[in-house]
Amino acid sequence: MILIGLGSNITGPWGTPQQSVEQALHALNHGPVRLVASSALLITEPFGRKNQPPFVNAVAAISTHLSPDALLRRLHMIEREAGRQRRLRWGPRTLDLDLLDYHGLVRAKRSLSFRPLVMPHPGISARLFVLEPLASIAPHWRHPLTKETAAFTIRKLRRLNGA
Repeated sequence: MILIGLGSNITGPWGTPQQSVEQALHALNHGPVRLVASSALLITEPFGRKNQPPFVNAVAAISTHLSPDALLRRLHMIEREAGRQRRLRWGPRTLDLDLLDYHGLVRAKRSLSFRPLVMPHPGISARLFVLEPLASIAPHWRHPLTKETAAFTIRKLRRLNGA
């Protein structure tokens, strides 16, 4: 299973954050990439930097013959088409596409692209805005390192946060 996290919180060339995420889902069903499933869109509070608009988030399951590095380059291309500019870590963005899991691959080495490709995505286990939509489309998915399901990790995070 290949999982992609999607998020947007500012208007860009593709429209509102909701429209940008919806357009990105269409882009994930084109060429060598096929959309297998997608979650409902979720409105969430910003992660990291709090002084910005809420995010629209989703998770998609895709299939492709592209390698992880080639897929990451394709995701970055889609982000650029949606007006993404990488200026501020955890800052506002027209579109953010994260490669969350690639068939359970575990990799900590640098990729050939301009930033490291670590698999699975190191933020999965700490982000409800990823785990909740992921659990809705892949209830049997297990984190490649911890072997925990998304539902188990959600319960654990909620206990830690007192919710």
